[in-house]
Amino acid sequence: MEGYNTSSTDFTFMGLFNTEETSGLVFATISIIFLTALVANGIMIFLIHTDTHLHTPMYFLLSHLSFIDMMYISTIVPKMLIDYLLGQRTISFVGCTAQHFLYLTLVGAEFFLLGLMAYDRYVAICNPLSSREINHFFCEAPAVLKLACADTALYETVMYVCCVLMLLIPFSVVISSYARILATVYHMSSVEGRKKAFATCSSHMTVVTLFYGAAIYTYMVPHSYHSPSQDKIFSVFYTILTPMLNPLIYSLRNKDVTGALRRALGKLRSSQRVSGDV
Repeated sequence: MEGYNTSSTDFTFMGLFNTEETSGLVFATISIIFLTALVANGIMIFLIHTDTHLHTPMYFLLSHLSFIDMMYISTIVPKMLIDYLLGQRTISFVGCTAQHFLYLTLVGAEFFLLGLMAYDRYVAICNPLSSREINHFFCEAPAVLKLACADTALYETVMYVCCVLMLLIPFSVVISSYARILATVYHMSSVEGRKKAFATCSSHMTVVTLFYGAAIYTYMVPHSYHSPSQDKIFSVFYTILTPMLNPLIYSLRNKDVTGALRRALGKLRSSQRVSGDV
């Protein structure tokens, strides 16, 4: 220790530049590597934080890896290069303690971060996150479930049970009711009345079949029999077409409703005449 003019608490490095012939080349190489590491990692951090396309979990982890690498290399290389330029090989006890603490902290953080990045790659490849694009024209449950990453078996079972309660039972009531109505109408003595009743019931049954049938296909038929294009077409029946047909068949063909419509239009015209005279 005395040969290097140090105190009793200082430590002496044997150094990386032991051979005079190659020490200059090694110094230049390490300097270039150090500057390249700082610049490259700095650019990575800048790009990841400024470009919104890189705001993903993978690049989030990469930005932290770049930061740790910058800090990690900066705890060792600058001291080594400065000691070479100044011809020193010593480090104080406090300095050695600080370097040791930073080194262990940063290298430990990088160990955990690399493990987390490996797990992220495993999830991305073996259990990939689904797309956010719903192949439908609204958020229908089967279409949304296709995007789920977790096991949806329990949810699908519950949904199936709900469909049995909400679709099959009411549909069975509707079918049995109209079957009894048709049986009664069939035995009517009036031919004209029978024709009108059959026409009304047939139109009602058409709408009911479109509504319940499309819903049953969507929610109760196994997925292996589905295709995105078919799902969209069937969904149109009970989400778009049926709401348009219901008032036409159930209401506007009713004499009471048509009479009320005529009276409302008459009142509107009379009010317009009164306002025009005023």
